[in-house]
Amino acid sequence: MWKEESMENKVEDPVYVTGHQHPDTDSIASAIGYAFFKRANGINACACRLGEVNAETKYLLDRFGFKEPMLLKDARKTLGEIPLDEAVYITMDTTVRETLQKMHECGRNSFAVVDGNMRMAGYVSKSDLANIGLGDTAAEVEHLAKTPIEDIAKTINGRIVYNDSQTHVNGKVSVIVMSESGVEGYDVKDRIVVVGNDPQVNQALIEKGAGCLIMVWTENIPDNVVLAAKTHHCPLVVSGYGAMNTTRYLLLAPPVKLIMTKDTVCFKVDEYASDAGAKMLKTRFRSYPVVDDEGRLCGYVSRYHILNHKDKKLILVDHNEFSQSVRNIEKAQILEVIDHHRVNDFKTSQPVSFRNEIIGSSATIIATMFRENQMLLTKELAGLLLGAVLSDTLVLQSPTTTEKDKNVAYMLAALADVEIEELATGMFNASAANPDQSIYEMIVQDIKFYDLNGIRTMVSQSVVPSATDMKMREKEIVADMDKLIAKKKLDLLVVCFTSVMEDGSIFYAAGEKAELVRNVFPDKPGETHSLQKHVYSRKKQIMPSLMEALSE
Repeated sequence: MWKEESMENKVEDPVYVTGHQHPDTDSIASAIGYAFFKRANGINACACRLGEVNAETKYLLDRFGFKEPMLLKDARKTLGEIPLDEAVYITMDTTVRETLQKMHECGRNSFAVVDGNMRMAGYVSKSDLANIGLGDTAAEVEHLAKTPIEDIAKTINGRIVYNDSQTHVNGKVSVIVMSESGVEGYDVKDRIVVVGNDPQVNQALIEKGAGCLIMVWTENIPDNVVLAAKTHHCPLVVSGYGAMNTTRYLLLAPPVKLIMTKDTVCFKVDEYASDAGAKMLKTRFRSYPVVDDEGRLCGYVSRYHILNHKDKKLILVDHNEFSQSVRNIEKAQILEVIDHHRVNDFKTSQPVSFRNEIIGSSATIIATMFRENQMLLTKELAGLLLGAVLSDTLVLQSPTTTEKDKNVAYMLAALADVEIEELATGMFNASAANPDQSIYEMIVQDIKFYDLNGIRTMVSQSVVPSATDMKMREKEIVADMDKLIAKKKLDLLVVCFTSVMEDGSIFYAAGEKAELVRNVFPDKPGETHSLQKHVYSRKKQIMPSLMEALSE
């Protein structure tokens, strides 16, 4: 699915095909169907959803063998969705010299320091290492005092002749240059002492209390020197370098855990790249570690990655209004739109393919595109798309239903080898199968937001076995509508309960503009929330009437 695009190891970005918020069956099925269509044409497309699927949709997905599409939370990319630098690292026991060598090999100026579980323990940069030899001498002495003899030997390419569990090294270093007074003028107690291959001098230094003897240009060490070392607990190391390089590399022997920065700036893999970029502007570093929720290193991000990344590529189905789409949709790369609703606030910075038809279901358009391109629909996909057509057209009874919807439905039924009436009954039973569903859940299950002349409006529609029976839950309906009005800061909330069996809908309204709805859908004398006969369609009947009333 992924392929290389350049020498920078970039990969082809997926194209996310998504329906609207609070997805209905048409939204989910159209996303699945069009993602299939794009993949069949060589596009790395992925179907998405912007919310929980309802009972009807779950029934169709299960019946025809489809998984729920992935949940898309934001149009922006997270750090985990952009190419990061490789997660190379060092451990707390890596020496300073090994770190410098690895920086040269990897072309990096810094490394994350990890523990045995790959969790971030600290961070080391070249500026941290530059302080060694240039910084405070007291700090270097302290580091060497805590450095194992094994690390010292490794750093100077040496071999340990004798080590001692009771080592007494204070971190100070002496380089013995012989004079007429011999070793008498040197204070070597507990010090690391770099010497030549004079056995007599070396034994004398050990007996004066040297903490560790490092010998250069030495091959054999007499037994009396080794015996003195054991007696005075003084490790003996033969260096692989001359005196100058031995002394120079000795300062690079401490493990990085002694110099690393523990409170470093790092980012979570699920942080949005744009948010990380804003934080980077407040710091001076070139590269930052990226970790998962457990603190394990995933890679490195730099300003280069942030400046060169692009947010998600999207194809919108069954909607085009940004207010009904994924969060931060305005930052996405919108490639296509396939819809059957009004065009309102849609705008892009670049041309897109836009297909909008006066038709009852987006799934009808998707199925038509398969036919237009002479592409075969699988039996399962045909069944899923059929369910979407039946759902959005209320089993071909809605005023939005066209002859094209009917013809496509009959074709899909034949391809899926199902009876329309049987499938519609199964869908109806599935959506009505949860009598304990709360009113709030019913309201938000299929709800859309509209900005109608500056009036913040949401319109919900629920298909129920009996619309008039919903009046028995009026107290709960009113309470949950008031709750939603406050939560979303709405001027108007309209809730419609539609019954195919009763051939109509009833309406509830809340908010400052609620009285207008009562005028649009008036009650019969002596009734409240009268059944509005033949009113099915939010798109063709409800919304045009509301828009006209609100514009007056």
